[in-house]
Amino acid sequence: MSAAASMVKPVGSEFRNATRVQEAITAPLERRVLLWLAQRTPDTISVDHLTALGLGAQILAGVFSALSRWNKHYLLLATVFIALNWLGDSLDGTLARYRNRLRPRFGFYVDHMADTFGAVFLMSGLALSGFLHWQVATGMLVAFLVLSIESYLTTYTLGKFRMSYALFGPTEIRILLMIGNIALIFRPHAHLMGHEFLLFDVGGVIAIGGMMGMAVVATVSHGARLYREERLS
Repeated sequence: MSAAASMVKPVGSEFRNATRVQEAITAPLERRVLLWLAQRTPDTISVDHLTALGLGAQILAGVFSALSRWNKHYLLLATVFIALNWLGDSLDGTLARYRNRLRPRFGFYVDHMADTFGAVFLMSGLALSGFLHWQVATGMLVAFLVLSIESYLTTYTLGKFRMSYALFGPTEIRILLMIGNIALIFRPHAHLMGHEFLLFDVGGVIAIGGMMGMAVVATVSHGARLYREERLS
């Protein structure tokens, strides 16, 4: 049995919640908005409904991004579904805490697997849209998954669930993507150093560099901390 496998707790053993770290630019305002929404959410709407809404909306955002290859105005619908993805994906946890209907293991697992599948659909849709080269879309997906894996391993090993890096979190990424979708309708290309590039290619390369950079910095920092805490005599 590997060392990692030997650390897995049996089903039913005590589960310790990780400390949530959310330091994104919009976090203070977002917390107030989500609490306001949770207080006014009808009893007929459950946490599971919101999780399903978040995943379904992200899948449809990918579908309409792909359809924008033939009609760029489908980007408007993609933008609407990105906003609905924020609503479902962000409100489900707040509603669970507000109603004291917490399922820490189930919620953590399902929420992040939904994020993973949703990201695959969204990046696939962008790759098919013609507004982003598939190589850049693939790079963005890989960088997202690398950063996600680092976050999940940090949650397990350090008991700290980091929801943002360098003042950026999922909400900031959605905002930039929605702004970009609107910009694509009017100007799909960017001019840099005398060359013309697809606007989303430029943004995608910047996003890849940013996410991979944050993943490397976090890996070095957390790896060094774990080394110090488990130094062999």
